[in-house]
Amino acid sequence: MPWGAAGLLLAEIYLALGLVVAIGFVSLGLTRAFPHSGPLTLGARLLILPASALLWPLVLRRWASPR
Repeated sequence: MPWGAAGLLLAEIYLALGLVVAIGFVSLGLTRAFPHSGPLTLGARLLILPASALLWPLVLRRWASPR
């Protein structure tokens, strides 16, 4: 497999995992990770979705940390 194709495959896997984690985090985990923020609107959740998809390892660590 050429290096470019391998890099593209890794990027696709990273983004696919990020999208799965981000959808779960935005729908279920925001209130657990940020308990003092209050209820979040749909617009706020849509703004958080892309960033949490790209930074999914940090989001997953924050979401899984016990409080």
